[in-house]
Amino acid sequence: MSRTAWMWVVVVLTTTAIATTFLFTPRFPVPVPDAGPPLTPFAWSAERTLAAGDGIRGARDGAGTQARFDDPWGIVVMEDGTRYVADAGDNNRIRRIAPDGTVATLAGGVEGFADGTGMAAAFNTPSALARDLDDNLYVADTGNHAIRRITPQGVVTTVAGTGEPGYRDGPGAQAQFNGPVGIAVDGRGRIVVADTYNDRIRIIGRDGQVTTLAGGDAPGFLDGTGSDARFDTPTAVAVDATGIVWVADLRNDAIRRIEPHGGVSTLPLRPDTDTTMGPRRPLALALTHEGHLYVGELYTGRVMQVMRDGRWHVLAGHLPGQRLSRPAGLAVDAAGRVHFTDAGSHRVHRLAPLTAGAAPTASPVGPSPDDPLPDTAGRWPLAPQDGWHEVVGTLGEVRGDYEGESRHHLHGGLDIRGDVGATVLAITDGKVSSPSAAWGFDGLGEGLGVGALDYIHMRVGRTPRGDLLDPARFQLLHDLSGDPSRIRVRRGTRFAAGDPLGTVNRMAHVHLSIGPSGYERNAIGLGFTGFTDAYPPRIDEVALFDTLDQPIDAKQDGRIVVPRALQGVRIVVEAWDQVDRNLPRRRLGLYTLGYQVLHDDGTPVAGYEAPRMNIDFQRLPSDDAVQVAYAPGSGITVHGSAVTRFRYSVTNTVRDGMWAEGTWQPDTLPPGDYLLRVSARDHSGNEAQGRRDLKLRLP
Repeated sequence: MSRTAWMWVVVVLTTTAIATTFLFTPRFPVPVPDAGPPLTPFAWSAERTLAAGDGIRGARDGAGTQARFDDPWGIVVMEDGTRYVADAGDNNRIRRIAPDGTVATLAGGVEGFADGTGMAAAFNTPSALARDLDDNLYVADTGNHAIRRITPQGVVTTVAGTGEPGYRDGPGAQAQFNGPVGIAVDGRGRIVVADTYNDRIRIIGRDGQVTTLAGGDAPGFLDGTGSDARFDTPTAVAVDATGIVWVADLRNDAIRRIEPHGGVSTLPLRPDTDTTMGPRRPLALALTHEGHLYVGELYTGRVMQVMRDGRWHVLAGHLPGQRLSRPAGLAVDAAGRVHFTDAGSHRVHRLAPLTAGAAPTASPVGPSPDDPLPDTAGRWPLAPQDGWHEVVGTLGEVRGDYEGESRHHLHGGLDIRGDVGATVLAITDGKVSSPSAAWGFDGLGEGLGVGALDYIHMRVGRTPRGDLLDPARFQLLHDLSGDPSRIRVRRGTRFAAGDPLGTVNRMAHVHLSIGPSGYERNAIGLGFTGFTDAYPPRIDEVALFDTLDQPIDAKQDGRIVVPRALQGVRIVVEAWDQVDRNLPRRRLGLYTLGYQVLHDDGTPVAGYEAPRMNIDFQRLPSDDAVQVAYAPGSGITVHGSAVTRFRYSVTNTVRDGMWAEGTWQPDTLPPGDYLLRVSARDHSGNEAQGRRDLKLRLP
């Protein structure tokens, strides 16, 4: 063969090889790990177990399940099973969980900015943690706008940051960050920082020099290289074996990928299914040894497995009664188990593969019901804070959707009437935990979360004219057209009782809610100066229906005849409440309802020695429960009903965040005359008296 022919053969073969690479190499190739643990299967079944924290906010070392955390965020795990946790809130310390579960404090303990050893050091809202090959820990010290290092001996030093917010590259001691929340260490020992409120990804080299890898001078959503790319509130970073930086781009609902040269792309995720949505508001990230992702979500309270090809699977937090409040930090151990913090529940958990055919073991989840409510000293969120204000809505009331559905969702929290434009005031001291604490800009549902409390239906941080109340704490962002687009409040921002938070919007009331989503508690329990309630609830009707929603109303001798052959009976109670000094037209929902079956002489039937209080609004369930708690015909005037009506299905169960449909089974009783008695109470303990009895005959 001639030399020219050989050259053409080489060209053809080379071209074919290159084309094959493009055709068959996945868009985001999986790094090939060294020999080690087996590959992580997709969609594995996880069993969650509690590692530490009793669910009560506090600072207590000791045995794991008796220890207390405040705002546990970042987590790393060592080869021997030791875990380190950044505990923010009022604790501002780094905790150590030994392999046997014992919790101790490694460093910190007061809010401040000081290097030193152990408790002589001070942090301000420590968030993510990372480690290097020498077992040094690195802390994203959010409130100090700094990156800190902790040696295995507990010696704390500052790697970069001045303690003041800003944006400046250069030597560590002069560089500036703006509320960094995420941190990782790559294979070369460089520190990668999610500089959250600068909307950039920064690098701290081994020589201490700070540079910007990607991101520009404003939040946005744009792929590109270096400063041409845009992020919006990045909160977590992880670096794989090939040097790719993965980013949890919180407000863009996206997982981003940064090449070593700074090229940014977005991981295309599989679409939502009919029953499950994909990742939303990604907050935390961790990598498996072969480069796949685990993601913790901010609002939906789930831990998810996300593959590099965009497939995703929910591992935890999606089942009824198993919701996580804020999975803020994730770490993977050498055996592939996932360790994570649940910041809003003050707990640390572990996910491990569930043995095939086995049922998951019950393990505590969510904040403890014994977690004390904030001490508000009876303050109202409006001036005068020690005066009286009208309560116009309570937790658990039915709400519609303005589109004809009168039973669309359940009302959370407590509504307090206020004049449009009135200043909303903090009712207790609090610290912002969420990296995205304000929402709904210029909408009716605009609000702000401070500590365990949410203040809703206000112009956050703004006067009625739109001027900022406090530019140091409220940052007004603008869109590309220069128009105001939203308010940003940094994680770690503090407010004192009485501080202005915003002004009442067109809803003409302040909505107060307490507790993380999925574990919201009845805010009336906070107590408010001058609030009294001596009015018992009023029952307008007690009605019976069969399982096809047909009324059971035939009477004999003044008694409702209930055929014993029915498959089940639904009991519906129409009732409402008022509190002292309410306007006469005001109707409020009830706190708890139930029923009791009595013999005709008034003595309880066996099994009904006490009322079955099936509906209880101490804790708000999911909106999926609204049509379980409320029967057809329920609704409020704001959403189109002619009159506010609360029609409770008291044979269904809605309590402790759970819900289930149910019926009364008359076939369990012998024929005869009976009395059905309804119990209906408000939060003050007043019980309805009139119209609560229904005479029955079972033929």
